[in-house]
Amino acid sequence: MATLKHEVWRDSDGLPMCCLAGPDGDNARRLLGENASLVSTIEAGSHFEAMTKYNEFLGREPYTSTQASDHAPYPDEWLQRQRENR
Repeated sequence: MATLKHEVWRDSDGLPMCCLAGPDGDNARRLLGENASLVSTIEAGSHFEAMTKYNEFLGREPYTSTQASDHAPYPDEWLQRQRENR
């Protein structure tokens, strides 16, 4: 199972956002203003695991999902792309 790095950002209004590190998070990071700051990173092997850790970081209720795909392990190709573009 591939474990990917995720980034937790806060924009200039203090709103949080979580996205994949590397090229797969580029589009999400483009939505942030220039005053956004990286506040933490999360390592996770699936979307569900990442969002569970993200909610814990923010002090929110546990993450839930009815989507089976949220529990699927990340593909090894995603890890390879993340490593190649550090």
